[in-house]
Amino acid sequence: MDLLLEETSEQSPPHARRARARRRRRRIHWSDLGLQAGLITIAALLYFGVRYVTTGSQNVAIANARRILDLEALLGIDVEQSIQAAVVSSRAIVTLSNWVYMWAHWPVIIFTFAWLYFRAPSDYARFRNALFVSGAVGLVVFALFPVAPPRLLHDGFVDTITEWSTSYRVLQPPSLVNEYAAVPSFHVGWNLLAAIFLARNLGRMRWRYIPYLSPFLMTLAVVFTANHYVLDAVAGALVATLGLWAGWRLAHPKVPLLGTPPHAEDVTPVESGAARIATE
Repeated sequence: MDLLLEETSEQSPPHARRARARRRRRRIHWSDLGLQAGLITIAALLYFGVRYVTTGSQNVAIANARRILDLEALLGIDVEQSIQAAVVSSRAIVTLSNWVYMWAHWPVIIFTFAWLYFRAPSDYARFRNALFVSGAVGLVVFALFPVAPPRLLHDGFVDTITEWSTSYRVLQPPSLVNEYAAVPSFHVGWNLLAAIFLARNLGRMRWRYIPYLSPFLMTLAVVFTANHYVLDAVAGALVATLGLWAGWRLAHPKVPLLGTPPHAEDVTPVESGAARIATE
């Protein structure tokens, strides 16, 4: 009987197999959902906790910031000050930049986690692993190479969020975070990871490239608000890409990077999408 069922399943039309896969993905294993939420919460607490305890010396952080600006000058990309000087004259652009920086990061990450968990379990595991690995790499960089953001240099930069959006500083007080963790910028790097996985799972839809607006707008926002340098954004993207590669290898060592069509693994018989995650 089992053999007959297996043969029948293999002979089913592709659309029937996809329909069965969608039904399996809709099943929720609440215990696994709680496990995943717990893992992410613990990782986030560790991330912010380690960031806080590894806060570097202010003098060292400012000196390193000068080194970043010197390198950018050498590369011809030291445009932060001139760009922000042009932007701060427009209250509308400043407000939009503040809102992108504040509300287009963690909400995007949380949404991506939820979307992938229910729609693409295999990619959920890869996304989770990519964030964990890149976050660990970032913590090492924060500890060994503290960098003050432009807003703390007082070289004509304006801290637009503190000046016009005090709610963010209330929600995340400077005294409780590492102020000298400018490099790499995970606002850019993690938004890029979210965009890659969201776009990958939108298939051939016309709007599949829309998620990439997120890291693009975030890159503008981190510079406009004087929270990061241009090289911070580049470093964030590079560390995130490293995390993507390592996270992919941890989840599926034999699957080429970004080479498997979305949901390809989910058409095989499994108890449910959530159950698959627990094994990855």
